[in-house]
Amino acid sequence: RLCANSIETRGAIGDYNPADDYYTLYTSTQNPHGTRTVLAQAVFKQPEMKFRVVAKDVGGGFGMKGDAYPEEGLVLWASRRIGRPVKWISTRSEGLLTDNHGRDQVVRAEMALDENGKILAIRTQALHGIGAYVAGAAVVPVLFGLKLIPSVYAVPALHVASRAVFTNTVPVHPYRGAGRPEATYITERLMDQAAVATGIDPVEIRRRNYISPQAMPYTTGTGFTYDSGEFARVTDQCVEFADWKGFGARRAASEKQGKLRGRAFTYYIEDAGFFNERMELRFDPSGTLTIVAGTFSHGQGHATTFAQVVSEWLGIAFESIRFVQGDTDQVSFGRGTYASRSAVVGSGALRAAADAIVEKAKPLAAHLMEAAVADLHFKEGHFNIAGTDRSISLVEVAKFFYHPVGLPKQFGVGLEASGAFAPEPPSFPNGAHICEVEVDSETGEVRVDRYTVVDDVGRVINPLICEGQIQGGLAQGIGQALLEQVVYDRDSGQLISGSFADYCMPRADDLPAFATRFSEVLCKTNPLGVKGVGEAGTVGAPPTVINAILDALRPLGVQHIDMPATPQRVWDAIRRSKSARAV
Repeated sequence: RLCANSIETRGAIGDYNPADDYYTLYTSTQNPHGTRTVLAQAVFKQPEMKFRVVAKDVGGGFGMKGDAYPEEGLVLWASRRIGRPVKWISTRSEGLLTDNHGRDQVVRAEMALDENGKILAIRTQALHGIGAYVAGAAVVPVLFGLKLIPSVYAVPALHVASRAVFTNTVPVHPYRGAGRPEATYITERLMDQAAVATGIDPVEIRRRNYISPQAMPYTTGTGFTYDSGEFARVTDQCVEFADWKGFGARRAASEKQGKLRGRAFTYYIEDAGFFNERMELRFDPSGTLTIVAGTFSHGQGHATTFAQVVSEWLGIAFESIRFVQGDTDQVSFGRGTYASRSAVVGSGALRAAADAIVEKAKPLAAHLMEAAVADLHFKEGHFNIAGTDRSISLVEVAKFFYHPVGLPKQFGVGLEASGAFAPEPPSFPNGAHICEVEVDSETGEVRVDRYTVVDDVGRVINPLICEGQIQGGLAQGIGQALLEQVVYDRDSGQLISGSFADYCMPRADDLPAFATRFSEVLCKTNPLGVKGVGEAGTVGAPPTVINAILDALRPLGVQHIDMPATPQRVWDAIRRSKSARAV
């Protein structure tokens, strides 16, 4: 069980205006429009037109801020009651106690293989603790935890089952990865155990079971249809990048220092980019273009990424593009950001809006150049007359839309357009992780020494942003594997890990220098060929770290350890194994 612990805690300011019976909420949320809907329809039972929700620069969310919370309604109610704005900011201890948590499941899993290491069947039974009541999207990690069990492997027979149980704890909600880390952890732990049982190299046993590119589109036993993926190619790139063959020398060097060294290889896949989205493009009279985003960036860099693609499509200078988001009075509709959806769904909607802008501007461009619409083509920001060197820029045409006189009335006033997009099916980012750890058998301390990743996230729009997303996800995944745990007293239900003195998270010196690369295989279900990237690191890291620890401890007879693999747990596992072998 984990807590997101975003750098900015939850907070809200409610401001009720009695003159027009209007509610304004400033809040730290991932989903302004969703919050408005809940407040209007479920809490106050008034029309949404009476509510404005504004989210400014939000300092992280990780799924925890995806739904409305009671405090957001309470500050509005209190503001109406006392006639003044009301502000509430959560403390860290309040956040650990009341923020929606993540993960919290126990799984029993089995895998059957033939004599050649080919998978015959997988069976899993999961028990999900969902807290005291069902919160918002609590079903998401349960559902995805079931549907992604087959992973990147051809699994002929599959039986997956889950049960949800209520507990006297904070509700469980999607947390970065939302079911995909859980499914990947189960399957990749099984694959490593299968490699040990069969004596087949852990990379080789995976290669034997990969779904081939020729099989795409491939529908899994749980109903997901993968449109693309070259898993063997990505594997080869990661193995070479990580110097897999040089591990023996590094293990020997660690042993000279009195440390145990282990390594692990993991392949993950996740689903990313759900639901439809709406985006708008608006030119002002000066020719400046504004992107009005229904998605919501809270650390993902949407202002940069979306401006890049629009600049490329419309031939407009990057610097002249504005970005608006997070205000329900300015953004007509949006679904927010979660599930690694924004590049996939948001860019698809932006492409539709950009195409609509060009089509709307083309007749006026033809009128201005006294040409037939059919003779115009659009390229690099200009409308060109075929067979001539005559052209006019889109920006100039946009300015003419605001001329007060002289234009035929059919052109109207202003140049703007909206676009919508819904991917069917979603994208499926995937990739290979290799981790090497050192373990001190005397203290149980684990040090992650090397971490290598090759990700297929489709077309990479901005490598720096993508790399930052992956590295942040890796840090959180390693934190789950080694450090993080929400703890309740079993008898009283009292939260024990109620401060950062008790809830441990990774610091910079707990992490290695990550080695990351991209292997682009374009997605076929969205215009840009992109696949989500926001949760990739978190999905692949936990099983990679745990399997590497177990590889290091295998000579001591340790076969299993639960997350988080704290020094105490590792030390206990070593002592139990030594005691069992001594009997």
